[in-house]
Amino acid sequence: MVLDLVIIGLAIAVFPLSVTAFVLVLSARKGTWKGLAFILGWLACFVGVLAIVLFATDGKPPAARSTPSTASSAVKLAIGVGLVGYGWYRHRRGPRHNTGDEADGPRHTSSGGMMGRLDRISVWAATGMGPLLQPWGLVAAGAATVVEADLSHTSSYLALAVYCVLATSSLLAMEIYAAVAPGSAHDRLGRLRAWLQSHQNRALVAVSLTAGLFLVGRSVYQLAT
Repeated sequence: MVLDLVIIGLAIAVFPLSVTAFVLVLSARKGTWKGLAFILGWLACFVGVLAIVLFATDGKPPAARSTPSTASSAVKLAIGVGLVGYGWYRHRRGPRHNTGDEADGPRHTSSGGMMGRLDRISVWAATGMGPLLQPWGLVAAGAATVVEADLSHTSSYLALAVYCVLATSSLLAMEIYAAVAPGSAHDRLGRLRAWLQSHQNRALVAVSLTAGLFLVGRSVYQLAT
């Protein structure tokens, strides 16, 4: 369980779409407060999902080869296959290139419009964005893995805490940086946003294929043993 949660947590932390959205929130007016609200909403939903799973299992892992155990592995297998398929689709499609002045204009306008909308959203709206922008396929894979948690052991609590911190680590790092050094953070986050926009497709392919292949391999092994 621990290895699975570490890999899934890292994949959630670096998922390009979530990171890009959070960078945009931090770049908005009063972005530090909106970023904090985003993280609190993210964590509340994240912990809530884990709590529901643990309540359903009563903190006890299902017996090996039981129906719940097999269903958990089957869910992870399906998610893994879906991630591999999505990664392959993004790879085959390739990045969308805009050329010429005509293409540059709408892209710039779209980015400016997005920033304008983020400037106007409230802190409460930023809180709601956190759960909405989570990579729910990976979150579901994590929930299926948490079924194996045994709360009679302290190590399970530690594994769950590490999982939550890992999954939120990129957001926390950017939030702390923006709060401690807002001047340099603004420039660096701007460069990060530009890099993500130009390399987003490759990053999505890499994260989706890596996490998907891992989930497929682990699930097949668990179903076969």
